Amino acid sequence: MADISTEELERIEREYHSGSDNIKPIQEFSKPEDLYDELIASIRKYHPSTDITLIEKAYHVAFEAHKGQVRKSGEAYIIHPLCVAIILAELELDKETIAAGLLHDVLEDTVMTEEQMREEFGDEVLLLVDGVTKLQHLHLTDNIKNPKDKNADRLEMQAENLRKMFLAMAKDIRVIMIKLADRLHNMRTLKYQSKEAQQRIARETQEIYCPIAQRLGISKIKIELEDLSLKYLEPEAYYDLVEKVALRKNVRDAYVQGLVVDVRREIEEAGIKAEISGRAKHFFSIYKKMVNQNKTIDQIYDLFAIRIIVDTVKDCYAALGIMHEKYKPIPGRFKDYIAMPKPNMYQSLHTTLIGPSGQPFEIQIRTFEMHRTAEYGIAAHWKYKEVNNGVTTSTTVTEEEKLSWLRQILEWQRDMSDNKEFMTLLKSDLDLFSDTVFCFTPSGDVKNLPNGSTPIDFAYSIHSAVGNKMVGAKVNGKLVPIDYVIQNGDRIEVITSQNSKGPSRDWLSIVKSTQAKNKINQWFRSELKEENILHGKELINNYAKAKGINFGEINKPEYQGKIIRKYGFHDWNSCLATVGHGGLKESQIVNRMYDEYRKDHPITLTDQEVLAAVGENKQEDMPKHSKSGIVVKGLYDVAVHFSKCCSPVPGDEIVGFVTRGRGVSIHRTDCVNILHLSDMERVRLIEAEWQEGADKEQFGEYHTEIKIFCHDRSGLLVDITKVFTEAEINISGIHSKTSKQGIATIDVAFQTKGRGQITKIVEKIRQIESVMDVERTTG
Repeated sequence: MADISTEELERIEREYHSGSDNIKPIQEFSKPEDLYDELIASIRKYHPSTDITLIEKAYHVAFEAHKGQVRKSGEAYIIHPLCVAIILAELELDKETIAAGLLHDVLEDTVMTEEQMREEFGDEVLLLVDGVTKLQHLHLTDNIKNPKDKNADRLEMQAENLRKMFLAMAKDIRVIMIKLADRLHNMRTLKYQSKEAQQRIARETQEIYCPIAQRLGISKIKIELEDLSLKYLEPEAYYDLVEKVALRKNVRDAYVQGLVVDVRREIEEAGIKAEISGRAKHFFSIYKKMVNQNKTIDQIYDLFAIRIIVDTVKDCYAALGIMHEKYKPIPGRFKDYIAMPKPNMYQSLHTTLIGPSGQPFEIQIRTFEMHRTAEYGIAAHWKYKEVNNGVTTSTTVTEEEKLSWLRQILEWQRDMSDNKEFMTLLKSDLDLFSDTVFCFTPSGDVKNLPNGSTPIDFAYSIHSAVGNKMVGAKVNGKLVPIDYVIQNGDRIEVITSQNSKGPSRDWLSIVKSTQAKNKINQWFRSELKEENILHGKELINNYAKAKGINFGEINKPEYQGKIIRKYGFHDWNSCLATVGHGGLKESQIVNRMYDEYRKDHPITLTDQEVLAAVGENKQEDMPKHSKSGIVVKGLYDVAVHFSKCCSPVPGDEIVGFVTRGRGVSIHRTDCVNILHLSDMERVRLIEAEWQEGADKEQFGEYHTEIKIFCHDRSGLLVDITKVFTEAEINISGIHSKTSKQGIATIDVAFQTKGRGQITKIVEKIRQIESVMDVERTTG
């Protein structure tokens, strides 16, 4: 990347999006009274006659409640709820939602009670504020209870957080709109957080909030959240992209404006009334295309799209015909989302054409109403309620069909107790996150399925009875195998038989939709319960035997009861059946029961057993100083060796592991091998600490390893080894590998006196150009 300041890059970034339809960021460190005026002005734009009494009262209550509180940026805390409310006003939401946006932190951070809020603002505002408050602490990586099982705990917490979020959405979808506005403003001010918090919040935003905004169709929020997530997760790539886009800006703008003039002339000559503009694609979509297609920015020409907005659907197709006559369309790049809308209600015609200079460009054609839905998504259907002559009227439309996907999630998640399966489906297979394919029933009804779906998915989308009795399928009148991948426009006919014995377990690896997987699992649970119970017993016994656990000792009613309560089973057989059909892992059951058993029956090694394990040494026979620099539970010069998996050095927190006949192995406490010890192995851990002065020359040097992640470039290894040379540190080994994306991983082994020296080396390496991160080896 060229020498260009962060401030200049941020200016380029703002300029790039200045002409977009996104929600405009608020000037930092604005005065509350100025922001309040801006909020009211935003509301007046789309509803000039509304009564703002509720919003005015909410502002004054929030102002008093947050008085004296400041954010990490140093500005008054009231700025945050004001900015959230302005974002909601940009989405043209109703006054109850905007009032709740102003008050969304009041219950959490101030002395105001729910009863007081109900009296002041009514049940509707309280419901929204309470819903947002319950979502305030959904952090995907916080509060890990047990370091040994931190990945499992993180997964369990993440799954539980999402369940709560979907339940909140089901009560009132406006709760999640307020949460999205809250997250957008927090992302805009993320630079004031620590680097660790930036990474955590940005990843959470990318994995959870961006897909939800996408599924709700709120592109005004989704686009900026995606760009901001990329900015903090891949800062080098992001600012490199910003700079490269800026270098092409003048040429691109001239080209776009030329196209807009040509398109406007053609549309006007045809007598079609239309608004025509050029729209720049946002950074994340360009980055994603570069990564997925392995292209440089110079090889991507469609960095923009021409948008044509007309009055009627008829005009949409007329404009499409004119464009295809004027420019040559690229085969296979036409998509009709008007006839077959996306699940998030998006409607538009998309076509990619060859421009006058041979460069491809995209055209989107839609009506004004479709454009509103494309920008605001489900928010487009919340209008202000007006009171005329004492009668409340509302233009709110029924959202039953548009939120059917949310009800489906709530249905299948109630039956799914395995959080790993829940998260896998949610992130990869769930309709919420996937592209769709459109197909037809024999009667001509449109079915909307996840991309990659098969006739089995289609059958279960009609009814579970159809899927359970399916024996074959026809596509466009021809027999196809059941793993045939459905294409857009296919006409599917399911062949059923009353003699069918039901679905096969193999179908679970074939189907794509969550709905089909859930219904197949339900069939196995109900039809094969006895078989599943036996299979579950077998799996549990085999796992316990492999881990050296006597399952008979822990298979007691009191420990079974803990499992039944944790996972919500009716009885122990239901638990066994769930394990048998694969809904719950046998390891979860056995490990949890064993943990409970050990609380009642703790195991410890006696001092005599420790002495026997390390060689029958007696403390009084030992010298006062250890040759290794390690003191093990008050014993000097016990036979110790440093583990190669984590290479501990003076300054690291350490622990000993009593080996059989080889003394004590010393590990760092964050070593993955220590974190993943079984409970039976964990009893062999013994306290260990560094002797004072262990980092002095008399103890020699210690072997350690670091891992360096960086963008590959010429001369990188020279710059890295130079740091070690200048510090007079001997490198004992170095290994490098580079991915297809140009990310290099370099492992360096060297001798050191202690952690302080490693910290200095790591700090200097982080300053090297192209280096993204450096970490110690942990196993």
